[in-house]
Amino acid sequence: MDSEFPAGREGLTLDTPRLDDGAALWRLARDSRVLDLNSSYSYLLWCRDYARTSIVVRDAAGEPVGFITGYTRPQAPRTLLVWQVAVDGGQRGRGLAAAMLDALVLRTGRELGVNTIETTVTPDNTASNRLFASFAERHGAAVEREVLFDAGVFPERGHQPEVLYRIGPIPEPAAAVR
Repeated sequence: MDSEFPAGREGLTLDTPRLDDGAALWRLARDSRVLDLNSSYSYLLWCRDYARTSIVVRDAAGEPVGFITGYTRPQAPRTLLVWQVAVDGGQRGRGLAAAMLDALVLRTGRELGVNTIETTVTPDNTASNRLFASFAERHGAAVEREVLFDAGVFPERGHQPEVLYRIGPIPEPAAAVR
């Protein structure tokens, strides 16, 4: 396991996803009612192929109650693209998303040399906008925002634009998270 949470989050641990976590990640994404739900097959593949760049938080029984999926960009291998962030409804408001993001950036910084994060967020996703803005502030990293995908490129009507957050460089992730 990656690490235990500090006081106030007893029984929770941070860990690298395993193949058998794929179904739970799919359910967490589905139950969030805000994430774009990918196929259950894709979450299985994610746990197999991108476990190193993803993280789960487990409850005392070892079941995932939150996750972040990510990957390093082929054209920018020191950049972690955060794909999805989900926390079980009963666990929200405890700082789990921030703790997962800090731990994931720490791990990928140490193991893969990651020093920049990218993610996309729709303008109405207040929780994600706050998560990434506060991450940048906590780590003293610059934030650039620009529309990556305008609403018009999506095949369905009513999709909001996806705003790209580029956070970094992140100064010495190992030192910044301690």
